[in-house]
Order: sequence, then structure tokens, then C-alpha cells
Amino acid sequence: MMKKRLTALAMAFAVTALAGCGTSSTNGSGTAAGGDGKSSSTDRITVAIWDNNQKPGIQTLVDDWSAQSGIKADVQVINWNEYWLLLESGASGGSLPDVFWMHSNNAQKYMENDLLLDLTDKISASDKIDMSHYYSDIADLYTSNGKLYAMPKDIDTIALWYNKTMFDEAGLAYPDDTWTWETVYENAKKLTKADGSQYGYALNCTNNQDSYYNAIYSYGGNVISEDKKTSGYDDPKTIEAMQVFEKMLREGICPDLQILSENGSDVLLQSGKVAMITHGSWMVPAFRDNEYTAANCDIAPLPMAPDGRRVSMYNGLGWAAAADGKNTEAAWSLIEYLGSKEAQEKQAQLGVTMSAYKGVSEAWKDAVPGFNLQAYLDRLDGELVFRPYSRNTIVWEEMANQEFKAVWTGESTMEDTCKKIAQSMNEILAEE
Repeated sequence: MMKKRLTALAMAFAVTALAGCGTSSTNGSGTAAGGDGKSSSTDRITVAIWDNNQKPGIQTLVDDWSAQSGIKADVQVINWNEYWLLLESGASGGSLPDVFWMHSNNAQKYMENDLLLDLTDKISASDKIDMSHYYSDIADLYTSNGKLYAMPKDIDTIALWYNKTMFDEAGLAYPDDTWTWETVYENAKKLTKADGSQYGYALNCTNNQDSYYNAIYSYGGNVISEDKKTSGYDDPKTIEAMQVFEKMLREGICPDLQILSENGSDVLLQSGKVAMITHGSWMVPAFRDNEYTAANCDIAPLPMAPDGRRVSMYNGLGWAAAADGKNTEAAWSLIEYLGSKEAQEKQAQLGVTMSAYKGVSEAWKDAVPGFNLQAYLDRLDGELVFRPYSRNTIVWEEMANQEFKAVWTGESTMEDTCKKIAQSMNEILAEE
């Protein structure tokens, strides 16, 4: 039975094209040691992640642990799709990396198949970890049957990135906390050039968390019911929110699907092709280290719905280890360190991303003074909605992603497509 479930998991991984929290089109890729992601001795372990932008900071933290423990660790970056294929292959063959990132899209399947090391007793016995200091929703995400299988790594929120130079040239005021999604549309229209050299707004078609999910929940709609049994795509409020993006696509304010498939919204911002995008706090290292965005761009609060409601999606990654790993004690030692207040503070100070440990992310803001990172931090005190998920998240998200292509290309209306997605999603959820 377990092998059948893993085979189904592999098929889902193979078809998914969705980006996840912490991913971008600028991510690098790597190859796991020995081709299977597994180290063979307790004096060296493997660490797998999927975001090249975070690697320098993560490597620094891992090196700090190595200096304390005397154990070397190789940090390997594998792009999003290949990452999950590597993990699926490792799960089937009993050769997962020693330590690796876990995501809300896939956590339940890995936990239910007993593939992740149970950290519950280790955490209880640790003098470095007190789970009351971590955001409970992230800890709950990596908990199954009362057992914790991943140490919360970070927390992320969404904000609006804009090109100051383009706004200055157009004589427009910068976005602020009074902006609604309609204000984005109105200004994007003014910032779009007829020759196609500049667009007012770019939609991230492959990562719903940093784009349209935020509008859906701000407008009062939803993607999935709280009991995870019903789709919310056919909710009138959901459709109303999604029609904002349909309007921008139809009017040429947003690049078409071909352009977006060739260049992610982040790349379009970095190359001076778009005036505004929404994106997650995990992208700060990439935009900080890009010469163009560092010189020309800044961050504003996420737009509101017309009634003033402003909702940011949020999520958090977890540090996990293989249940049947050969180096589980070393793996736990590294995870314990990465989850400690010391390492969480340093993660923020290095500008890697906001930390899952409450109260230390002010240092993250101070680490990147060139951008208004307060726009991300403020969302932690505002209305947040955890990134929608269920057991088969990747299945219904990929289905929705495929169906939306008809809207992005103008072959179908947003209303008809949302209703079609809801019907198919309900069938998928019924099988869970």
C-alpha cells in the first residue's frame, strides 16, 4: 500500500509546475552527492534546499553548526520540480537527504507515509527549543497525530514591489497603504506603454500564494473551506477578485501567458519590464542582490479590497530529516541548531528571510536597509490567512493552474473557468 501511495505521489510531482514558498525563476539547481542525495558517514551530512537566493545565508548557519559539532554538511540547491522528484526517488529507495526543507504542499503525504523523522521527543528533551516561541500555524502544519515532523524555519508574507523610476517618469505617486486592487489597476494602466516595452503589472501565474490568493481573501472569497472539503473558486467574491486580473490581462496592462511563461514576474521586475508585482518576503535576497532592483525598486503594503480589507497569505517552511536516515543524530543536531533562537536571530540578521521564531525578524528589516521591509513585517500584525492546503494540494493546484491558462489566453472568461475549477476541485477533495 505504501509503495502505491508513493507511486501516486511521484506522478503528482512529475506533472506539477507550481512554484512554492521560497521559489523564484532565478533559482539555481544542484546535484545531490552520489546522485541519491545521501551522505554515507556520520562526519558529513547532506542538506537539500530549493532556493539558491537563500543558500549563502543557510550555508553560513550550517557552517556555524559544523564548527560546533565537528560534522561537515553539504548544502545542495535543487530547483523546485527536481527537488520533489529527488525526494520521491529517495523516499522509494530509502535514500533521502539527511536534512531537507518541507513545504505545506507535500507535508501531509510525507508524514502519513512515515518518511520523516519524528522530532517530538527530541524537541521535548531539548534545552534549545521551546515551541511556544514559534508561530503555531507553522508548527501545526508539520504535526500529524500529535507528533511534530519538521522544525519551523521561517514565516513569509506578501507585499507590493514597485519601480520607483517608472513612477517618477510617469509623474505618479508611489503606492501606499491607501491603495486598493482597483488603484493598482488604475495606475498600472497609466504605467503601461503601447509598444509593449513596459507593463504596469505582472501576474505570477505559477505561484498563487504571492499573487491572486491575496486578492481572493481580501475580497472575502476563499480557495478551500476550513474543513478542506469544498472549493471556494465558485464563490462570487472569489470570482470578483479574480476578475481584476482578468481585466488587466484583457487590456494589455499585464503581460500575456507566453511572456509570463518565459519570464517570471520577478525576472520582469529585475529587467525593468514591469512597474509592479506582488511577491513574497522570501524574494528579498534576490532583489537585494540584483543591481537593477536594488537601484530602482522598493516595497509598499499589499493592496486592499474596495471595502478596506487587506489580507496577506502566509506560509512557512520546515526543516525535516529522513526517518530511516543513517545519520539521524547528526541530522537532529543540525535541525535543533537551525531552530534555536541563536540561529533564527542570525537567519534574520543575514537577511535570509523572516524567522519562524517570534520577535526576531526586526533584525531582518535592519539587514536590508535599501528596501521598506516594514511592509512585510506589518502584515504579521494584520489579517493573515495560511496558504490553503489539503492532502492533495499539488493535484488540485495543478488542475487550477492548467484551467486558468484558458483565461490567461483569452479563450474563456474568469467566471466560467472559476466555476469549472470548483467542480473539478470538489471531486478531488471528495476522494481525500
